[in-house]
Amino acid sequence: MTENPDPALLQAATALAARLGTDDNHSVAAAARDAKGRVVTGVNVHHFTGGPCAELVVLGAAVAEGAAPLVRIVAVGDRGRGVLPPCGRCRQTLLDLWPEIEVLVPGAGGGVRAVPVRELLPHTYVWAEHQEP
Repeated sequence: MTENPDPALLQAATALAARLGTDDNHSVAAAARDAKGRVVTGVNVHHFTGGPCAELVVLGAAVAEGAAPLVRIVAVGDRGRGVLPPCGRCRQTLLDLWPEIEVLVPGAGGGVRAVPVRELLPHTYVWAEHQEP
């Protein structure tokens, strides 16, 4: 666990969240860093029928942009809400698709810490571990 890691990644998500204004359909921004240092960003798409969280949008954008394997991700709320921990669906998706990824989450005293996604889902079902070879 690393305290206050990757300030540039956090700044990318924070700057995008600040640009969202007061649009309730897009209220969370996320940024992910790949193994080559590239940063990919995205925002959530809220709709009453459901919609993807910002983290899931970033996963799709990373693939579309040809990013290398993702190593770290963070989500930031609009209107100054700061770093947000991922919801359960995002935690499971991150674990299944990028089991070694670190997730930036709120830390002690207003800081931010990097946590391996496996620590966010202890004793979880890992889809890849239960597939036939």
